[in-house]
Amino acid sequence: MSVPGRRISVVGCSGAGKTTLSRQLALQLGYRHIELDALYHQPGWQPLPVDAFRQAVAQATRGDGWVVEGNYSAVRTQILEQADLVIWLDLPRHAVMRQVLWRTLRRLLQSQELWNGNRERWANLFSLKPEQSILAWSWTRHGKYRARYAEEMRDAPPHRPYLRLASRQAINDFLATLPTR
Repeated sequence: MSVPGRRISVVGCSGAGKTTLSRQLALQLGYRHIELDALYHQPGWQPLPVDAFRQAVAQATRGDGWVVEGNYSAVRTQILEQADLVIWLDLPRHAVMRQVLWRTLRRLLQSQELWNGNRERWANLFSLKPEQSILAWSWTRHGKYRARYAEEMRDAPPHRPYLRLASRQAINDFLATLPTR
């Protein structure tokens, strides 16, 4: 298969595997990997102000050869205007929840730094507030993301194809078709 695009947006529910796919895709294609969470979450989990976030995304996406991953509404249009391929990870809710639970536990047990010195908090594991718990966020946002990206895909212009991957096997099959650097 030829290279699918030079500017790729990867979207999907938290825990669907966006970071894993994006890193692998960028590595295989020799592209830059841009993680929106790393731009947005400043030390102490402080959000980057919207204008500064947009500017950081504009800087990161200059030129070709990038894979950007994330679902931030504040920069979605900005990314779509440049993307020549969107990959939507649309895994079933049970698969997403299993993945996000194991990922969260691994991060907590290893005290893994995520972005800018931030780490998962044990208290967030037990919170039912989506703004505090990635588990609650994934559970409550799964259907919303599914509706959002189904609509976005339906309304996409012909020059920006969408690739909907709905299983781990579909993701692996896709990666297997790509050239390696």
